Amino acid sequence: MSNQEILVQMREKRSKCIVYTRVMGYHRPVESFNIGKKGEHGERKQFLE
Repeated sequence: MSNQEILVQMREKRSKCIVYTRVMGYHRPVESFNIGKKGEHGERKQFLE
């Protein structure tokens, strides 16, 4: 079964995930960013301390 078929089959069970990130000392949802800030967020590198 392909990923697309699984997504279609489980559509009712899925829920929207809101991603928050820390900006200038406080947390904001990424979906509220403008186009440029969303692109910048996508280019960030993830690391472990």
